[in-house]
Amino acid sequence: MKDLFFGYGIAHSILLLSFVIGLGIFLGRFKVKGISLGSTWILFLGILMGHLGFGIDLDILSFVKEFGLILFVFSIGLQVGPGFFHSFKSGGVKMNLLATMNVLLAVVVTYAIASISGEDLKTLVGVMSGAVTNTPGLGAAQQTFVDTAVAGGMSHNAASQASEQLASAYAVAYPIGVIGVIGAVILFKALFKIDHQAELAQLEAQDSQVDKARRMHVAVQNPAIFGKPMKEVLQEFGNDDFVVSRIMKGDEVLAPQADTILEEGDKLLIVTSQHEVDKIRILFGEEVAMHQADWQEKDHHMVTRRVVVTKSALTGKTLKELAFRSAYGVSVTRVVRAGVELVAQPSLYIQMGDGLVCVGTEKNINELAKKVGNSAEALNKPNLVPIFLGIVVGVIFGSIPFRFPGIPQAIKLGLAGGPLIIAILLGHFGPKYKITTYTTASANLMIREIGISLFLAAVGIGAGGNFWAAIVGGGYWWILYGALITLIPLCITFVVARAICHLNFYQICGLISGSSTNPPMLAFAQGMYGSDYTSVNYATVYPLSMFLRVLVAQLLILLAMA
Repeated sequence: MKDLFFGYGIAHSILLLSFVIGLGIFLGRFKVKGISLGSTWILFLGILMGHLGFGIDLDILSFVKEFGLILFVFSIGLQVGPGFFHSFKSGGVKMNLLATMNVLLAVVVTYAIASISGEDLKTLVGVMSGAVTNTPGLGAAQQTFVDTAVAGGMSHNAASQASEQLASAYAVAYPIGVIGVIGAVILFKALFKIDHQAELAQLEAQDSQVDKARRMHVAVQNPAIFGKPMKEVLQEFGNDDFVVSRIMKGDEVLAPQADTILEEGDKLLIVTSQHEVDKIRILFGEEVAMHQADWQEKDHHMVTRRVVVTKSALTGKTLKELAFRSAYGVSVTRVVRAGVELVAQPSLYIQMGDGLVCVGTEKNINELAKKVGNSAEALNKPNLVPIFLGIVVGVIFGSIPFRFPGIPQAIKLGLAGGPLIIAILLGHFGPKYKITTYTTASANLMIREIGISLFLAAVGIGAGGNFWAAIVGGGYWWILYGALITLIPLCITFVVARAICHLNFYQICGLISGSSTNPPMLAFAQGMYGSDYTSVNYATVYPLSMFLRVLVAQLLILLAMA
């Protein structure tokens, strides 16, 4: 029993990790004035247990930390993948410029501290990596240090031991990086008097205008299409960006078919995106003053229902291929995917879990529902093959070295950046290549929470052993340096993002957590403020930020040893 509680075996490792995670999550439920540190308590408990002498074999600890981080970022990538490129187009360039500014400001502050205080720049690279919670940056810096030192004549063992100074500095600064970012966000929220609920409603309204299909009520006034069947009009002018949902001829409301003749004065209910409004007006005619209720009064035989695609065989097929209108007399006007409403374009690829908003008779929609599955039970079965094969590809991709002129060491995205990028690509392009990546929201959340919990526990236990000794031995200055490296760039970035770029609070939370490569901050923001918008913006800036953090850490080591 002694080995179980005080040894280094497998059973002891599982016991210690479970204790730290369980108690940490329990403490995270308590709030002080409405504020809770959430799962960050796991990190602090891990540091405490490490300081008290409870440890885990270093190989096991490293595996748990890296695998936990992979699970966390991969689940985020799969979740945000469907909306990632839309997010990037609608503000990703601005977000990544702000993230780059945040990274470079940390480098400037680090170099300034070294110049003013006389602290060794190599050690400050470890402080910087901890202050921005960037483990891959620390690993890259240590590897660059060892390689450069060995090339200069030092033995490999001596160089490896010397590089541990960077790890000690990282361990001291890491809690400051977590607490400082969370505390700063809470403080800025108060100083700027931000109502996060109001901003969430505003963000949802903006998404509604951009992503949600807009309804247009249009009268047929273009003589060029009078007397032509619907199929001919759509083929001649193209219909990739709009869907004709219903047509009103006098007092009769019909579901438009390929042979439906368009006549002057017909009224059309069209679903499209905002930027296609002018095109619709030119093609058919001007909008008329009508409401949804005007259609409902005259089309009692038609209903609007949402059915869910639960047959994986349909993944990768386009709406044009499925031909729901000609086969079932049902119009699909919108596709709801991962919370994003898309216009039901004929070229849109379908994937498992998509919600199809259908217009037609009750009988016809029921027939279509059988075709697509519409079975809640089918969605409860997880699709694990794409997840683990995606992790395989992600780890390989993250291990590919990228070489740049003038830099002796290759740059890698690491075990976090690689899987995240692959997960985003799977989430977005998976349906096109018939890859089913759908997981329920609860399953995705479970993977995410397990991942971040394992990561925080491993980091805390690993840092706890030398934490106090490093502080007493002069490392207390590292706390101050870490706070400066964390807070100065953060304050500037927050002010610029809010006051100049006018970003929403959730966008800023994603920007800060992503550019600081700070999973605990992301977990805190999601748990505290209750929205996944933060994840989308986190994933938007994380890949570039991770790459830059790793790059600048290596460059600073090379500069310090030049």
